Amino acid sequence: MTNLQFDRHRRLRNSANMRALVRETHLNVEDLIYPIFVLEEKGQKNEVPSMPGIYQFSIDRLHEEMDEVVKLGIRSVLLFGVPNHKDEVGSEAYNDEGIIQQATRFIKENYPEIIVVADTCLCEYTDHGHCGVIHNHYVDNDESLPLLVQTAVSQAKAGADIIAPSNMMDGFVTAIREGLDQAGFENIPVMSYAIKYASAFYGPFRDAAGSTPQFGDRKTYQMDPANRLEAQREAESDVMEGADFLIVKPAMTYLDIVREVRDRFNVPVVAYNVSGEYSMVKAAAQNSWIDEKQIVLEKLTSMKRAGADLIITYAAKDVAKWIQE
Repeated sequence: MTNLQFDRHRRLRNSANMRALVRETHLNVEDLIYPIFVLEEKGQKNEVPSMPGIYQFSIDRLHEEMDEVVKLGIRSVLLFGVPNHKDEVGSEAYNDEGIIQQATRFIKENYPEIIVVADTCLCEYTDHGHCGVIHNHYVDNDESLPLLVQTAVSQAKAGADIIAPSNMMDGFVTAIREGLDQAGFENIPVMSYAIKYASAFYGPFRDAAGSTPQFGDRKTYQMDPANRLEAQREAESDVMEGADFLIVKPAMTYLDIVREVRDRFNVPVVAYNVSGEYSMVKAAAQNSWIDEKQIVLEKLTSMKRAGADLIITYAAKDVAKWIQE
């Protein structure tokens, strides 16, 4: 066999330290953004049945979650509100005393170094569960934009560090950017859900946020999972309109999109490891079918390898613990 000529790639794999020395992709706690669901009721910590380990917190108990977040070194959280009152125009979303606004003020007062990312949408606040104003069972794009601007400005006034509009309305980035600038928040960045597919992976989130549409679906404003070129058009529009970050959602089944966005655009790319991706792994782990730690770390590393700079993930606390180990 000594006459054969071939490369010996295994030389760089023959010990743990050697593999660590040449490792190309690294997952860090600083890469993680942890989503939190906040309730208006008092004294509440309610586990989401379809998302083991994820809870809805009332503000008077939010310190329990935030203390752990800080202890684990997680630096950024993404807030979703679960309001008591819903109406056809989602007015609680832009109420200065709304649940997200209250939670933001609480975090910034008690944990000032934490980056608060505010989800900017109407679906959690509308009685129909859609992301905008409805006319004849259709979401009116242009009539929804002013309400989204009001929401973004209200969240910025409460202290949000980043505005993250997730509604997928055409023109939402330029409308929000202009609204923030006119309100004196020109230094608040916009983390756009630039590429958000009409995915079947969102079910557990809708349980947690109470945002399941009461009729129809969101396919007229979220993207067709079959489309790749459309994703580039969406991202290009958002960059031109002033987006500071680009989110690709979901992440796991759209890594090709993450890579193309990373290659084309010179802004931070965020992969959203969504609720269905999280819950599938949790369910399999609870049945002892998989090694949860290894699966999650491999999955999130693949997102970094594909080009994501940041990852929104419900597994952030678990991952932080494993990285510290």
